[in-house]
Amino acid sequence: MGKSVHVTPHGDDWQVKTAGNERASKVCSTQKECIDYATKQAKNNGAELFIPNKQGQIRARNSYGNDPFPPKG
Repeated sequence: MGKSVHVTPHGDDWQVKTAGNERASKVCSTQKECIDYATKQAKNNGAELFIPNKQGQIRARNSYGNDPFPPKG
């Protein structure tokens, strides 16, 4: 599985960062724009995507790789 991708606040903007990287791969004016970019990045790399709110609490998490706990059914 690829490194996790995070959409995080960046001042008044938002940024997309991959785990282990110091620099953002993209800075956006809206969270939606960053989520769209990060989703493509996570899908291409088979990674996990983390989306927090402005307070830093995870509000959404999606796995695009080999999910160790796939849904039953």
